[in-house]
Amino acid sequence: MSYIAASLDAEDPLARLRDHFQLPQGVIYLDGNSLGALPRSVSAAVKDLVERQWGEDLISSWNTHDWIRLPTSVGERIAPLIGAGPGQVLCADSISVNLFKLLATGLDLNGPRRVILTVEDDFPTDTYIAQGLAGLLGEAHCEIRRVPASELTSALNEDVAVLMLTEVNYRSGERHDMQELTEAAHAVGALVLWDLAHSAGVVPLELDALDVDMAVGCGYKYFNGGPGAPAFLYVNKRHQAKARQPLSGWLGHRAPFTFDPDYVAAEGVQQYQAGTPAIISMVALNAALNVFEQVTMEQIRTKSIALTEFFMQGLMSRGLLQTLVCLTPSEAARRGSQVSVSHAQSWGLSQALIEARVIVDFRAPDILRFGFSPLYNSFTDAERALDTLASILADKRYLQDRFVDRPTVT
Repeated sequence: MSYIAASLDAEDPLARLRDHFQLPQGVIYLDGNSLGALPRSVSAAVKDLVERQWGEDLISSWNTHDWIRLPTSVGERIAPLIGAGPGQVLCADSISVNLFKLLATGLDLNGPRRVILTVEDDFPTDTYIAQGLAGLLGEAHCEIRRVPASELTSALNEDVAVLMLTEVNYRSGERHDMQELTEAAHAVGALVLWDLAHSAGVVPLELDALDVDMAVGCGYKYFNGGPGAPAFLYVNKRHQAKARQPLSGWLGHRAPFTFDPDYVAAEGVQQYQAGTPAIISMVALNAALNVFEQVTMEQIRTKSIALTEFFMQGLMSRGLLQTLVCLTPSEAARRGSQVSVSHAQSWGLSQALIEARVIVDFRAPDILRFGFSPLYNSFTDAERALDTLASILADKRYLQDRFVDRPTVT
């Protein structure tokens, strides 16, 4: 361990939060941008849910433990972390399902416009959902238009109903200027739908202040809610009176337990519920959010910038950029909390790193991602990852046969 890394860790005001997470001994975990580490509070909460609330109180827990309100109460806990006031955030379903709801809402609010504008390298599922909606509605009502990021502003015109963007690009870690693009969209009468999957929980967000129209986000990355944790959605209050969503399930009904034969939407963001919430996952996410009560988003962002800067400087000082290409912007304001590099043998590199107990991830075709979660990652983690990467590149072990095969999940 170098003196610099040790000093930075000693001065880190968030270092104490690492003890709130269950991290395997000897493992450097730099994949929190895909799946957050396990908060210790989650284990206790899920055990209580399963053994006491479900095991003993059974179905009465919908009322006695307020299961029925979890989508709302968890949403309200997320709201201040993304710069949203009360009554605008709901925790439900997955990002994909929520995108479908909100894209349909946007097209309905902004008709007869029919274009959904996005970038060519956005996260594929976002585009897939848009394509599915377009196929359902037909060309007369919905068209997908994809352009390079450099052409986004010029592509905004009076045809665009919704601009759909992921704030932090999942491949490169590059961050869009939310304020600039939201204002540009509004200037031509378009609505904006932001995907916050790689920014919520690690980047300060001001959805209300920037007058964002709609947003979706992830519960299992930087919020550490566990595999398959429910997502969240945001609908600005100024749209809620006219908003309609297409998945008119029973819990989005104004009075679900009257079991009326015809659907009447609940008021506000509550209508964006559909089916019964996954209570075990919801309780896990709710417990995971406890750690955010001990820190501000500004503190998280400050450490995120410092960690990624330390790592990028290390790539340069060790001469690793002679072999690797760094895809992540050097300007702090233009990146999220990951550093992405490309290499022709990125898959082999990722597997050699994992074998050496540095957990990173690979994204096709040739990208290696190092995700930094300021709640539990340290500068020593970053330094050890750099040292291990340098060693693997030097001895070329990533070319060995055992690193060739790829499993189902990569």
